[in-house]
Amino acid sequence: MASPLAGKVALVTGASRGIGKGIALVLAEQGARVYVTGRTVNEGDYYLPGTVGSTASECDARGLQSGGSGVAVACDHGDDAAVAALFERIARDEGRLDILVNNAFALSDDLLEPKGFWEKPLSNLEMWDVGVKSNYVAAWHAAKIMAPQGSGLIVAISGFAATTYTYGVIFGTSKTAVGRMTRDMAVELAPHNVAAVTLWQGLTLTEKAVDNMAKMADKMTTSITTMTGSSVEHPGRVVAALAADPDVMKCSGGEFITTELAMEYGLTDIDGSVIPSARAARGEPIWQPIGGQ
Repeated sequence: MASPLAGKVALVTGASRGIGKGIALVLAEQGARVYVTGRTVNEGDYYLPGTVGSTASECDARGLQSGGSGVAVACDHGDDAAVAALFERIARDEGRLDILVNNAFALSDDLLEPKGFWEKPLSNLEMWDVGVKSNYVAAWHAAKIMAPQGSGLIVAISGFAATTYTYGVIFGTSKTAVGRMTRDMAVELAPHNVAAVTLWQGLTLTEKAVDNMAKMADKMTTSITTMTGSSVEHPGRVVAALAADPDVMKCSGGEFITTELAMEYGLTDIDGSVIPSARAARGEPIWQPIGGQ
């Protein structure tokens, strides 16, 4: 039996660690050739473990049975020229792109500090540059490959911050913008059979989240710290299910709470647990699939 994503080519941005890494591993395990991007090339370059190379190597290991693999590409998604070169390489070497996961996001060092937006530096707008603008740029390049081939899936990673105050003005605004942008992309991509969806992540037990909860839980939003956290691979299972779904266009344009979509697909976390939805406590998605409007 062929692997669900055999022959598929994927790009997961911001995948040195965290959610991006988890998604990349699952896609490779299910047969995809996964391009892994990030800014961390050497261990020690960042205070948490993980590099693009180590993620790609783990993708190779996870894809041994399915034919999946990983390709490490050092890329700063705030650098438009570097992003253009990345997509030129994918088009040249693969001739196609089936999945883009826009996960890269630049979190400010003072994200958890309880200060007003005017008390924080304007340099925090990097969260907008690498989190919103970077999504647009990557999707722009991806669409130039996907639209002519008549297929593809673009996934944006967002969260409950789109409707519930979380961490600050720039963070919440960025997450809100991602959902609207992806929805409107879906409208324009629909004639080309390319889907675009937004996933709302709850508490994901990334390296950074675990570190923050150990050191600064008192500064984190209570509605987040009391949530049931998922592994970083849980959203990967959902992305893989969407990518393998022949009816994925029915979802295009919509925002989905990852845990709810997992339940619809009959998916559990890596330990077999079902992650509950935080809809009641944290809010509900704004945009419905364009086919249902």
